[in-house]
Amino acid sequence: MLFNLLVPLADEFGVLNLFRYLTFRTGCATMTALMVCFVLGPRVIAGLKHMQRHGQPIRGDGPESHLLTKAGTPTMGGVLILLALASSTLLWADLSNGYVWVVLFVTAGFGAVGFVDDYLKLTRRSHKGLPGRLRLGVEIAIGAAAAFAVSALTAAPLDTGMAVPFLKDLLVPLGIFFVPFATFVMVGSSNAVNLTDGLDGLAIVPVMIAAACFALIAYLAGNAVFAGYLQINFVPGSGELAVFCGALVGASLGFLWFNAPPAMVFMGDTGSLSVGGALGAVAVVAKHELVLAIIGGLFVLETVSVIVQVASFKLTGKRVFRMAPLHHHFEKKGWQEPTIVIRFWIIAMVLALVGLATLKVR
Repeated sequence: MLFNLLVPLADEFGVLNLFRYLTFRTGCATMTALMVCFVLGPRVIAGLKHMQRHGQPIRGDGPESHLLTKAGTPTMGGVLILLALASSTLLWADLSNGYVWVVLFVTAGFGAVGFVDDYLKLTRRSHKGLPGRLRLGVEIAIGAAAAFAVSALTAAPLDTGMAVPFLKDLLVPLGIFFVPFATFVMVGSSNAVNLTDGLDGLAIVPVMIAAACFALIAYLAGNAVFAGYLQINFVPGSGELAVFCGALVGASLGFLWFNAPPAMVFMGDTGSLSVGGALGAVAVVAKHELVLAIIGGLFVLETVSVIVQVASFKLTGKRVFRMAPLHHHFEKKGWQEPTIVIRFWIIAMVLALVGLATLKVR
């Protein structure tokens, strides 16, 4: 909003030229989202505690320690992330950029699905929320609508193309399969983050790391000079998503203040589905969908552990892990929660560096 209001006045007031720079607005978006979390966080948490007198329902078949350490902790803290992320993006981004609205649509849409899911769990005092098929169907509809919009906003051949990391000038034309592919990326990313969100601070830091990486990727992909130098696909307008990603970094950092062990609030499906979908949408716009699987490799590992566990149990009646997702397996082995969380953060950082290396290794 400030960009649209103040940049036209830059010729008259030179200092307003600052608002032309993506780097300036990205930094401001990060700090704004952080401050919104700090200011609103205590009030949001107090409100959630008042509405959720018993806190998030704890699964009886989960790690035994959770019944003692996490009982009574409110959920739906993703509301705080969404407030900080949306307000900061709307304040600092160029609102004439269609990509910004698409990514906000995906974030809000998946957040709404998560909100309903969390609400049903709380009112029923059960870990079961929306029926799985209904939830997945709504997510697919949101992702497909966003994929169509991205394709319409992007010039050919990028509109239906898929870039391959480590290879320069290779763009795989997906044609009519682009929408299903992009939808899969967004829905898969959303649910992968959701599966990872099981311990205090476990999911939000890898989200923050991935958001920082994609702030850089979006900025480079949206700059013709840098894109040409790095031999990545130039996507005009995608650079504006650096502001959104900066806001996501700030919102994640602010939420971590309250989610650090012992957590004062859980993000719930409201937060995990929305931020996961947001990362997927940014990756689709910036034509780095496959790189997301590397940078967000921790989310992939957690998801694969669930798939392997379910498949093994149905086919053989035996479990590969003591419990899935993967972080619960290590809990069952006796690892302390902070140990698991910090080591998973390290893995997320290493994978992020590998993902960023794809920008230069061609």
